[in-house]
Amino acid sequence: MVTQTRVHLHTLVFLIFVNLSQPVCVDVPSGTEAVLGKSMKLTCISCLKREEIKARTTVDWYYIPNKGEYEDFSKTHIYRFKGDAPQEPDGPYKGRLSWNGSQDLQDVSIVINNVTYNDSGVYECHVLREFDFDFFNPSVFEKKRIELKVIERATRDSTALYSEIMMYVLLVFLTFWLLVEMVYCYRKISKSDEQAQDTVY
Repeated sequence: MVTQTRVHLHTLVFLIFVNLSQPVCVDVPSGTEAVLGKSMKLTCISCLKREEIKARTTVDWYYIPNKGEYEDFSKTHIYRFKGDAPQEPDGPYKGRLSWNGSQDLQDVSIVINNVTYNDSGVYECHVLREFDFDFFNPSVFEKKRIELKVIERATRDSTALYSEIMMYVLLVFLTFWLLVEMVYCYRKISKSDEQAQDTVY
């Protein structure tokens, strides 16, 4: 009984360690101010609901000039990432965009290099995930918009700072919660072990 309890405890500690070591997907909004002549990251986070389910992911980025209402006919397709390979359509952005996403394609961000005033406008991030099952092939589509303004000099973005702080607070909270769960389960298993020993003697 004691040996079995120890095995369960070691398994519990291992699982908690694995959970702590896994990256946490946090939806962080993109920055909205780019500095003239610098690089600008357009952040787009699309968290997977079930990470163990594999999906074919296609990411498309579009640019819409700042001309009042968002019109579909004014969209310019500027970037595509599909099949682990980036594709840049011909146009003013070709050669100026870099992929900055993660390997698991939860972060599907891109970077604009050598920002100009003409880069001001609205950017759309389209994420299409296609799943393969035995009897059906569902898909999930997500779209996010980023309104970018190009400025001459850098200023502190309070929204980005707040989002960054909240991300770290969430990570600390999750870590603390997992540690509390580990201590609780350890005490519960130890108490069961003591009761078992009292019953034997």
